[in-house]
Amino acid sequence: MEADAAKLIGAGLAAIGAGIAAGGVGNVFGSFLQGALRNPAAADSQQGRLFIGFAAAELLGLLAFVVAMILIFVA
Repeated sequence: MEADAAKLIGAGLAAIGAGIAAGGVGNVFGSFLQGALRNPAAADSQQGRLFIGFAAAELLGLLAFVVAMILIFVA
């Protein structure tokens, strides 16, 4: 019983930590793009960075879910 509670708490903390990291990465890339795209001539060259930032934020969000599921069902 206590081991199950510890697994749920650990999974929740891991998911929250990775979720907060995903939000931070999204915020950093969003701020970068806001600053970089103030120059309309530079907009075309920033599209790759936009996709990389979006992918990094999504990856961390999915990683939070995967780590939580591993901790709940495997550990």
